[in-house]
Amino acid sequence: MTSNHAEQARARKMADALACGIDDAFISQLVESFYDTVRQDDTLGPIFAERIGDWPHHLTRMKDFWASIMLESGRFSGNPMRKHIAIGELDEAHFARWQSLWDQTLARIAPNAAVADRFREAALRIGESLLTGIKIDRGGLAAISARASS
Repeated sequence: MTSNHAEQARARKMADALACGIDDAFISQLVESFYDTVRQDDTLGPIFAERIGDWPHHLTRMKDFWASIMLESGRFSGNPMRKHIAIGELDEAHFARWQSLWDQTLARIAPNAAVADRFREAALRIGESLLTGIKIDRGGLAAISARASS
């Protein structure tokens, strides 16, 4: 019963996303456009250039990631937290810049506000989660306890 409920929830989420204009074609366009911008960015470009040798492979992985998030495709497997923790210099400014470029890309190409909002909100949640994980890795729970009390 639980499996059936989960399958139904995934099917509803996918149908809802498709109905508002989120599909694999849009995800592909978004990822390609966004990373074209990132690669040219003075802040983020060098970080990616140091780590990504095979851009077609990375873009395919990012398309699978976003399809899994937005369409429940299940195509992505991996550990984004581990990958981001391994980049020692990442901080709030990098995540803010990433989000800003993401939002600009959505404003330029999203077919409607609902699509832009869904991707923006998902990216914010993911970014906050990654940043929290990085802070915990660097400073333990005290790193986020201090932030919560300030």
